[in-house]
Amino acid sequence: MPLIRFDVIEGRDKESLRNLLDASHRAMVKAFGVPERDRYQIVHQHPAHELIIEDTGLGFERSENVVIISVTSKQRTEEQKQNLYKLLVQELGESCGIEPNDIMVSIVTNGDADWSFGFGEAQFLTGKL
Repeated sequence: MPLIRFDVIEGRDKESLRNLLDASHRAMVKAFGVPERDRYQIVHQHPAHELIIEDTGLGFERSENVVIISVTSKQRTEEQKQNLYKLLVQELGESCGIEPNDIMVSIVTNGDADWSFGFGEAQFLTGKL
């Protein structure tokens, strides 16, 4: 945990997707202090006509390289979240060539009872995590 979903325009090759996931995980480890093996990532690829990602009137353009990152996580501080946004832009820029205007992030917060990692248990509640 956290669970991260990536929505991208189809056409990226396997290596590009792996770079995207690895770079995002590095940012997550640094920003939220999660363990290396605390990695849950899902990629959804869409035809370009299925993604409309505008700028809420902020005045910037998106390209075909746009990535929407949806994070589901336990509560984090505002500082941790802001740090994640900055680290994602840095890591995805350096490792994947994704421009800052093409990175959109949304974080949804939940609690301990909202996670089961298997075996029909809520491991945060049972004390296993």
